[in-house]
Amino acid sequence: MTEIREDEYLDPADGLLHCRKCGGPRQAVIPDPFKGGSFKPRCVCPCQQEKERRRREAEELRQRMERIRRRKAQGLQDRYLYGYTFAHDNGENPVMAKAHAYVDHWPEAFKRNIGLLLFGDVGTGKSFLAGCIANALLDQDVPVLMTNFPTILSRLCGTFGEDRTAFLNGLGDYDLLIIDDLGAERNTEYALEQMFSIIDSRYRCNKPLIVTTNLKLDELKHPPDLAHARIYDRILERCAPILFAGKNFREDNAASTKAAARRIVSPDNQKN
Repeated sequence: MTEIREDEYLDPADGLLHCRKCGGPRQAVIPDPFKGGSFKPRCVCPCQQEKERRRREAEELRQRMERIRRRKAQGLQDRYLYGYTFAHDNGENPVMAKAHAYVDHWPEAFKRNIGLLLFGDVGTGKSFLAGCIANALLDQDVPVLMTNFPTILSRLCGTFGEDRTAFLNGLGDYDLLIIDDLGAERNTEYALEQMFSIIDSRYRCNKPLIVTTNLKLDELKHPPDLAHARIYDRILERCAPILFAGKNFREDNAASTKAAARRIVSPDNQKN
């Protein structure tokens, strides 16, 4: 005989166990094709189904948040990039609207392999904008890596054979690759060859690339030699150029930091 639990009751109308909470059946009637008659296995009532649905959703959310945490740890290798978010935007840079639009239309950008080339003077917010895009997409569980060529080249110098191949192939696993501060690396023959290999690999795997640089657009369109031309041509073909011509936010930040420091070390703030 089937045990009757505390949250169940036996309904004399159908002879089945029911849930005391929702009234739904906890047993089903299954015909026995071999012996005739029927048997009554346990089943899940509606409120149990809803409880299980909520449990699965909570577990999926937990797994998603853990996956996002790991993606950020891998994709934002410099801790300060965690602060490059739309929530920290001061609203003074009109170009930020393009970053919001890129994130809003990410599925199309990914499908059509549309990247961005963020160029302009030092301190105008290029890296911040790229970081905002990276964080926003990472929060949507999109694999993103934001790095720079000196970091990549340093990593390559310490790897050989299969490890080296695995590292380079791993760059293609990210749905979006952001190369920050193009032009800051050493222009050795080795460095340029590796840079081309990475950019070309991105080009061939048909995935978007965002590049930030202090170089002028004319410098990118008229490079000094063939080695640079191979790299810049790939970038210009796939990345829509966006000019940063506003004020130098780094100078503003530096002035604010100095002012705060003066207040902190002011004699008026010193303890007696």
